[in-house]
Amino acid sequence: MAQADPSGRGGPVPVPGAGPAPVPVRAAGPGRPPVRYRSRGPLRVLLAMLLTALVVGGAVPYVAGPGRSYLSYLVLAERADADGAARAAAEARAAGGQVVQEYPQIGVVLAYAGGGFAEKVRGRPGVAAVGASRTSPVPGPPRPLDGAGDFRAGTDPASGDRAGSDRAGGDRAGGDRAGSDRAGSGPAGEGLGGDGRGAGDGGDDATATVPDPGEQDAWNLAQLGAAPGAAADATPNLLRGPGTPVADALRKVLVAVLDSGVDDTHPDLRAAVDPRSSASCADGRPDARTGAWRPDAGVGESGHGTHVAGIVGAARDGRGVSGVAPGVRIAAVRLLGPLGQYYAENIVCGTLWAADHGARAINNSYFADPWKYNCPEDPDQAALTAAVGRAVAYARGKGAVVVASAGNDGQDLGAPRTDERSPNDRTAGPPQSRHVGPECVRLPGELPGVVTVTAVDRDGRPSAYTNYGRGHVSLAAPGGDPDGGARGAVVSDWPGGRYAALAGTSMAAAHVTGAVAVAAALHPDWGSDRLAALLAEDAAAACPPGPHVCGDHEFYGAGALVLPH
Repeated sequence: MAQADPSGRGGPVPVPGAGPAPVPVRAAGPGRPPVRYRSRGPLRVLLAMLLTALVVGGAVPYVAGPGRSYLSYLVLAERADADGAARAAAEARAAGGQVVQEYPQIGVVLAYAGGGFAEKVRGRPGVAAVGASRTSPVPGPPRPLDGAGDFRAGTDPASGDRAGSDRAGGDRAGGDRAGSDRAGSGPAGEGLGGDGRGAGDGGDDATATVPDPGEQDAWNLAQLGAAPGAAADATPNLLRGPGTPVADALRKVLVAVLDSGVDDTHPDLRAAVDPRSSASCADGRPDARTGAWRPDAGVGESGHGTHVAGIVGAARDGRGVSGVAPGVRIAAVRLLGPLGQYYAENIVCGTLWAADHGARAINNSYFADPWKYNCPEDPDQAALTAAVGRAVAYARGKGAVVVASAGNDGQDLGAPRTDERSPNDRTAGPPQSRHVGPECVRLPGELPGVVTVTAVDRDGRPSAYTNYGRGHVSLAAPGGDPDGGARGAVVSDWPGGRYAALAGTSMAAAHVTGAVAVAAALHPDWGSDRLAALLAEDAAAACPPGPHVCGDHEFYGAGALVLPH
């Protein structure tokens, strides 16, 4: 039985035959226990956070104020438009906040301020909600960005132009690969590996890798071909190589991978990642400078996004791995921040960026920090839910299917449950234990309209770690079994031209995102709801009813994913 990850983010459960468990090296990151400091006053706590930032990010990401400490806040206007954002910004400044980013598409602003800010702004005219997006203070707002991007649309989705001349290349035969004889353990997010407790890794060099699989034994892709009337080999025609009509149409489809960053120099991905549609939102602001979307090797879990992107759209060329939708264009959007968190403002920024650049699918293989579950009775958590909800609704209105992992706690999302990790950005004190009800939601996976994905193993059975819940999950897809070794996990790309075997709902969500890309290539004029409905209808048609099979809605939602034909 796979051990459920206690963080719910999904720091990988160990794969038998993998190398030594990675060592956690920083504070409260995704899928790992926090580094604990004894409480010695606010100045020492801030000093500890600065030292942590230096270790994991290479530079202090915040402007230090004179003896002050700040929290980040999302301020939501009653009007979800540019006028609303301007009103929210004015009210935030009037209350002493420093506005560092406006989201005019949804009437929200990101502000930094000292304690008590939310109480000052709540109830002001035109303000709908205010919520602190973190619980541990920082010494000041993020540093100014030189040449940062904005939310302007980039490459025309219909052009297929990748504009890739500014990216590093390199040959596929890249010399020695560390740990190439071992099944991999890897990052958090919603992938499983590591030490069985979600401890994550100490950077990419600590992650065990596997040899170049040569696109062999892709059980996860074969599982998607099991539609009624499929060919005996169950391999979708799309995956047999370029030149088919759908494969050619995929070049016009853009999908976004919101994650820890994507290594676009990986041979499987360098033709897929579109630099003009990629950015970093690691502090809630869009940064479109060249390479900002790439993983930061100084931050644990940094390889997770590359693994996810490979499942979505790695090239099919007989080497490495093939994605579900080879040929698709990928917008790499890094959300993982320098302190190892996926804060709500990062998610808002990344979702809006992806939507405004024409993404037809947006992959989210994580949950929002610092609260695993956000409860409506808490005004901060309610505001974060509303802000991310506005961003998701905006993206869906622009034609994007928003896909999210269900999580790796083995919990029923429709029942009362225990949250033993929140808030996970604390720098002092023991873990808290909260008893929450089904009204408390994971972000973004349980928001209206999101396609929430559970994981199944190689035999199509629910993976032991996957969250579930009738009415709370949408589809099931290959996530793998960490107890099955590399053959039971999902092999995909890893930074530095390498490959890793991971299991988790992260991997499952990525399969659905690739399938959305195929559906969008087949039906370029369809909106997000119709594309999502097509996947649900095909899954239901391929599934017999009954318990413990893919017609069991508690674990499978509409059914097990099949690739549109």
